[in-house]
Amino acid sequence: MTQVYVSLVTCLAMALVAPFMASLVRGRAVPEVVFLVFGGAILGSHGLRLINPQLAPVEAISDLGMGFLFLKAGYEIDPRDLVGHMGRVASASWLVSLGLGFLVTMTVFAGLGFSDSSSWPALAIIMTTTGYGTLAPILEERGLQQTSVGRVVTIYGSLGELLPIVAMSFLLSTRATGRTVAALLVFALVCFLVLAFSRAAKRAGTRFWRFLQESTDALSQPMMRVVSLLLVFLLLATAIFRFDGVLGAFAAGFILRALFPEGNPELEGKIGVISNGFFQPVFFVVSGATLDLSAATQNLPLLLAFIASLAVVRGVVVGVTLRIDPETRRLSWKESLVSATYCTMALPLVVAVSNIAVASEVMSATEASVLIIAAAVTVVVVPVVTALARVVDEFGPSEAFHGILHDEHGLREALHESVENFHRREAAYHERLHAAREKGQQLSSAVYLAMPEGALDLMMLDDSGYDDAGYDDSAGGDADVIPSGDSAVDGAGSGPAGDVGARG
Repeated sequence: MTQVYVSLVTCLAMALVAPFMASLVRGRAVPEVVFLVFGGAILGSHGLRLINPQLAPVEAISDLGMGFLFLKAGYEIDPRDLVGHMGRVASASWLVSLGLGFLVTMTVFAGLGFSDSSSWPALAIIMTTTGYGTLAPILEERGLQQTSVGRVVTIYGSLGELLPIVAMSFLLSTRATGRTVAALLVFALVCFLVLAFSRAAKRAGTRFWRFLQESTDALSQPMMRVVSLLLVFLLLATAIFRFDGVLGAFAAGFILRALFPEGNPELEGKIGVISNGFFQPVFFVVSGATLDLSAATQNLPLLLAFIASLAVVRGVVVGVTLRIDPETRRLSWKESLVSATYCTMALPLVVAVSNIAVASEVMSATEASVLIIAAAVTVVVVPVVTALARVVDEFGPSEAFHGILHDEHGLREALHESVENFHRREAAYHERLHAAREKGQQLSSAVYLAMPEGALDLMMLDDSGYDDAGYDDSAGGDADVIPSGDSAVDGAGSGPAGDVGARG
């Protein structure tokens, strides 16, 4: 039992230090989840060995952290989006990625140690995953949930998490296909019955439901106990039917959203406290504790090839899809780039699929470690790339290229003009930020840079210049402007000189 407490104390100490370390990076360009994962790797079974991820109590707490993480993700998703136009397009895009993943596996990875065709399905599925559970805290931290980029990443990212789970259930399962289909249908029936029973109790206004509503602030926290029971019950169901727990956690989030379609800020706050304060950071640290960082140096070609494959199989396909789909074609180049880049972030499911492949003896533990480390690298690289995209845009590269192309001015003049424009915007930002602070407003650099000219002046006076969706129709432009003044708005969420998403 001493080892359990040592592991948990180490995890919680890392959880305490990680946000402080993230705050030391200029503009918080690297989210705290990166420090949690790689801190776990340093302290884990392949590092200082202060964390033992194989201990049953530690593993159980980590699974609950995963559960709360994906419950919150499922709660934020409108199921109608998943079956709507963008959801159908995102599903088709994922199928293209899966086919491309098989092609890349057969042509590239067959020469990198994966000559056995039994390992190809696992590798192809891994290439199509999006770690939406890891992405969700980053989107929340950067205030992107209510933006165009946030909606795209939520739909494409959640399907990039759910569809690989379904594919994994069929392609990597030792059960017959018919039994897998039957198990999925029974699990769906269980979820439907739970939802139907909960809705019936709510509509009937039973004494028990009235007790839950009237006791929201009670010391016993009965509503939170209902949420915990719902989550653990569906995690149990996925374990019985031998599915990944992410499926049950997402289902719990969907059911909770169906019960509170208009949201419940008080309940959401309590879920955030228990999740962000304990379970969620333990999950990320324990996930990192399984990584063998030295494995990356043992097979660099595989590491680099897999990172490149993630970018092509998932990122490029999503980016092309966004430019083809009429509903997302209006996105600016940086919004499309940032959305596609976010969708290449992959970690939780890479761990799950790799562990299944190792258990099935179609992949070695060393190969699995390299793939997991490559996925962990994306957790570091993606937030930085998305941050830099906004800074690069401040130099006006498209305008400069257009000028050079049409011989309006030479390369030196174009670079000089771009740098001058950047410094002009930076000085204007600091001036406006100071004015906003004097009015008692909290303004992020991302909000300011996303605003067309004059939009900030309207916001500082009142919100009359904004429609119900939060866009400034009068000012034009393609940026999403949210009048709250404390939400990062545009795709990269960065401010001048790399001040990424910094809060005013």
